[in-house]
Amino acid sequence: MSIQPVYKELDPVMEGNHKESDEKNHASGALKKNPAQLRQITNSGRMVKMNELDPAHILIVDDDEAFGQMLKNVITKWSGFDCTYVQSAKEALKIMAERSFDVVITDIKMPETNGIELTRIIKKKYDADVIVITAFYEDFTYEAAIENGANDFLEKPVRHTELLLRMKRVLKERTMLNKRKQAEEERKVTLERLRKALGATVRALVVTSEIRDPYTAGHQRRVADLARSIGEKLSLSDDQIDGIRMASTIHDLGKISVPAEILSKPAKLDDIEFALIKRHSLSGYDILKDIDFPWPVARMVLEHHERLDGSGYPNGLTVDNILLESRVIAVADVVEAIASHRPYRAGLGIDVALDEIEKNKGILYDREVVDACLKLFRENGYELTS
Repeated sequence: MSIQPVYKELDPVMEGNHKESDEKNHASGALKKNPAQLRQITNSGRMVKMNELDPAHILIVDDDEAFGQMLKNVITKWSGFDCTYVQSAKEALKIMAERSFDVVITDIKMPETNGIELTRIIKKKYDADVIVITAFYEDFTYEAAIENGANDFLEKPVRHTELLLRMKRVLKERTMLNKRKQAEEERKVTLERLRKALGATVRALVVTSEIRDPYTAGHQRRVADLARSIGEKLSLSDDQIDGIRMASTIHDLGKISVPAEILSKPAKLDDIEFALIKRHSLSGYDILKDIDFPWPVARMVLEHHERLDGSGYPNGLTVDNILLESRVIAVADVVEAIASHRPYRAGLGIDVALDEIEKNKGILYDREVVDACLKLFRENGYELTS
């Protein structure tokens, strides 16, 4: 392939219409014969400072060996980066499967696989940035290169300083992106640690409630599983579902403030005893409000006995003043409480529980939440865990 010389500023003779062999001889000898000229250019006002970048691995792909080797020599000499040269896209993909590169500099018009297609493959399979170079800029446009993932585009003849500046910019952007990715990974690790710490805190709180009231512990676990399943049925976000599961697991935590003899009383509670029981939502909120959960756990615990018509407790909230997550927990709580055994009565069964929420959907309980819960049991075969 006949090309224009990469550094016309270095050897004006190369700008003539020489034969291909002469072009290769001039190209390969440019650095050897003109080091003073190169040094003068590099040390001018357009000097490219590459030592401020981290070490990088560069791959050059060009079917013109003289041109490719000259690029390699220039980059190696003036950047100090590790630089590898291959003559085809096939060779490039083979070596990239064996080792990693930060930047690939590729010609476009090559036999078999051209540089545009090579760029597309690289961006799909490898973590490398791509600079494309071509003398055929009428056939291959800047837009085509960028659309296929190229990070920059240069037309031949390419000046030495321009190439280094473009490469420097691509590497700086790559470094910044990698730092952002690293920071994001570190943030995820930190968040996971916090989640585990919160999980341990919640488990400690659950154990505390189990010691005083074994019934409460089993109830909370079943409510948590049902509430999570309802959240999934409603297509809530993973974050919302995690919050619902966490709050459900400790939604009756406030019962540790209720005398144990009332919690386990095998008979119907009188008005005073029931008033003490009703305080458990507020007590749970007071325990949890200063814990920095990533979800409004304390508020969900506070609101899980609120009802849409304002008949719930402790604050008599209505409709939109109640969190959606709280409405999910409320339905799961009612279904489990009616269906399962209580200290003062035997379990009434799942059919009675479902009839209760169906009869009062849109009145006491959120209509969409109820419909999701009914579908779980009646269409998806959901069963309360033991």
